[in-house]
Amino acid sequence: MNIRDFRTDDAAFLASIYHEAVQKVGRDYYAPDQVQVWSPQPVSTETFIARVSDGRSVFVAVDDEDKPIAFIELEFDGHIDCFYCHHDFVGTGVGAALYDRLERAARSAGIARLFVEASEAARLLPAKGLPPHRAPGI
Repeated sequence: MNIRDFRTDDAAFLASIYHEAVQKVGRDYYAPDQVQVWSPQPVSTETFIARVSDGRSVFVAVDDEDKPIAFIELEFDGHIDCFYCHHDFVGTGVGAALYDRLERAARSAGIARLFVEASEAARLLPAKGLPPHRAPGI
């Protein structure tokens, strides 16, 4: 496994990883109708590229054949946006390696604070010292 910066030819893979993660992992934490609203189908390559072309950093974990298996996004203000892993690689350390890469990039960029609005499936972030997400009113 290697971690590299996003390339536009990753977009279709990452859109698929996002959709499949929501559909397969999300159903363990959310009702089927919630999962369907969250990601009814993968977004188009063009839509994905447009969304990540705002200057954010996107780090991609790839297998030995350079095929994307997970990704994480860091916005300028320290917000961690998407953080998704192909279901075959959940629990293998890929997510931890991606987060470590993001944290190094944040430090290098002088970002003093990282934050996230995470789904129920996100368990790595509290282990890395970030507070767990709490829904409003909890």
